[in-house]
Amino acid sequence: MWLIRLYVRVLGQLGSDLKLGAVLALANIGLAIAAFAEPILFGRIIDRLTGGGAGPAGPVTFTSLLPLLAAWVGFGLFTIGAGVLVALHADRLSHRRRLVTMATYFEHVLELPLAFHTSTHSGRVLKVMLEGSNGMAWLWLGFFRDHFSALVSLGVLLPLTLLLNWRLGLLLVVLVLVFTVLTALVLRKTETLQGRVETYHSRLAEQASDALGNVPVIQSFTRVKQETGELRSTISQLLAAQTPVLSWWALASIATRASATLTVTSIFLLGTWLNLNGKATIGDVVMFMSIATMLIGRLEQVVGFVNQLFMQGPKIREFYEILDTSPTVHDRPGAQNIDRFAGAVEFQNVSFSYDGKRTAIADVSFSAEAGQTVALVGATGSGKSTTLGLLHRAFDPQSGAIRIDGIDIRDVCLASLRRNIGVVFQEPMLFARSIRENLQVGRPDATEAEMREALDRAQASEFILRQAEGLDSVIGERGRSLSGGERQRLSIARALLKNPPILILDEATSALDAATERKLQVALEEVMKGRTTFVIAHRLATIRNADRILVFEASRIVESGTFEELVAKNGRFAELARAQFMVGAGGEPPLAEPAGPALPAASLA
Repeated sequence: MWLIRLYVRVLGQLGSDLKLGAVLALANIGLAIAAFAEPILFGRIIDRLTGGGAGPAGPVTFTSLLPLLAAWVGFGLFTIGAGVLVALHADRLSHRRRLVTMATYFEHVLELPLAFHTSTHSGRVLKVMLEGSNGMAWLWLGFFRDHFSALVSLGVLLPLTLLLNWRLGLLLVVLVLVFTVLTALVLRKTETLQGRVETYHSRLAEQASDALGNVPVIQSFTRVKQETGELRSTISQLLAAQTPVLSWWALASIATRASATLTVTSIFLLGTWLNLNGKATIGDVVMFMSIATMLIGRLEQVVGFVNQLFMQGPKIREFYEILDTSPTVHDRPGAQNIDRFAGAVEFQNVSFSYDGKRTAIADVSFSAEAGQTVALVGATGSGKSTTLGLLHRAFDPQSGAIRIDGIDIRDVCLASLRRNIGVVFQEPMLFARSIRENLQVGRPDATEAEMREALDRAQASEFILRQAEGLDSVIGERGRSLSGGERQRLSIARALLKNPPILILDEATSALDAATERKLQVALEEVMKGRTTFVIAHRLATIRNADRILVFEASRIVESGTFEELVAKNGRFAELARAQFMVGAGGEPPLAEPAGPALPAASLA
């Protein structure tokens, strides 16, 4: 039953092509009727010709046969015309809907929360998009080309053969029912097996994507044979699961061919006996032989349809499972569109958990005035990144509120909120596109002069000049043609070009060498003026000038103050500072000034 529900859902997604779909469906009904009408007319013509040379109103003449011949030819011409209509538009509809569905899926996946992407392999997401949309395209194409016509023939018109000759008609109906039962048994036998097959397909996509995304590691650690071996092992498991399914369907295919022979033979033998006993005319026998031959073709179409539906069903079901996943972050009704915030930020008793069991942050409260720099420090997993993730609504808190300029960020539309916040991640996250396109991600209308200014501020102009095609140089997947420091500088330039009133720097200088970091800190210090900046920092030397430092431990803020205030407290922050050899054991001043100008939380980027 789940296959039927899935099939109905796919057919219900014609969207703007619904009217065209209705026209094609009517054409299919007409084709099914024509397919039945032709052998009936042919049988009636045979009866008139073999009726001893006399019809109901005298001798048989061409004129007396003309109405039957004209109807027969008319149905034949209709079949050609309707067939051309279906052939032309079914393909176009199928391909068009496939691309529309793929775009809808793609947009939906990009809106899903980070928790989904953390737990779901990107290789599987891509595989589901491609295979699911292709499977749906096959269903649309098959439905309008053959399947609907075949289903009408077998489900509606076949019982009407009982009115033509109930004995021959009953034989046809019984044979079709027997075959339907056999097909249902094959479905029942293979349903669970096909689910396992799809699991191996997903695993195959994940393994291949993992390996192709880490080629340098594989080559460096000489793991080519191991990775290939693991992939081949998965392929072997897939084949082991797929072979029984294929065997069962091969059996169904053989049964279909056997039923063709049995049906034609049975109709001929029964028809001959009925004719000899005066219970069927020669026209009836010819008519039912033609109908039987036509039904055999329809049965083969239906078997092929059920087989493919069964094979594609799990792929389409996976597609809908992801499509039905609801984004946890979305716009509230009446959400405001703020052009530009001033930048005052307030967290009020904010708590959040990823899984509902372990607390990520608990009762976090703090405020930052517009233009201030706030640094977040603490051990890995203490809640720093989660806190700032909540600020740009990567997820929403379970309790508490976050406000910008006094407005709850849940009352601001997502696009507007994120347009006002720039983020420089610890991992650069660049696209396999040109440098220009990477810079324009946050500001598509930026001029070349503005892009070059942002690159200058991020200390990135020098390596851009070394690129053969300058800003139009393609930097490869995830920016692999650039060094780690170059990628991070380009990422910083991208955030600066966006020119947001609020800036988040997540350990953004961690991939830079000391000399470049010192240069970048000077540039960032200038850029952060008049901009509210949040910095996640592990190297405490970079946050000496932060207006406020928040110390996180076990998901809570345990200390808050300026650098000097926190060192003087001789608490958790002083312990972190001593661990980095910045202060003495009793909270004395730093042993030495950190290299380069002290950076406002911004340097942390």
